[in-house]
Amino acid sequence: MENEKIELLKTYLSLYINPMTVLQSQKAGDSPYVILDVRNAPAPVKKVQIKGAQALAAKDLADHLGELDKSKTYVVYDWNSGTILGQQALLILLQAGFKAFELAGALEGWQGMNLPVENV
Repeated sequence: MENEKIELLKTYLSLYINPMTVLQSQKAGDSPYVILDVRNAPAPVKKVQIKGAQALAAKDLADHLGELDKSKTYVVYDWNSGTILGQQALLILLQAGFKAFELAGALEGWQGMNLPVENV
């Protein structure tokens, strides 16, 4: 039973990427990561996004898969880790054959670490 728990936890954790991994890759240049802000809210409600992120609402993602580059790795994020839009977007991307992760801690965690954001 413990081995099953360990395997489940490994699988669960493999869905996430550490914010510092993404940030360091951005700073190094030529990052393989494309950050997608999948929050379903208009810009005035969002106010800020992760610096360099592209806005593509989770509700619209399936309709725009043809515009995405399959050679990139997508990192999706939502408001916080308690919401499910990030997981829904991740599922859409993975089912469509993209390499993708959900950002650990979401936007809330990114901001909590004082990592770069920009106004929307």
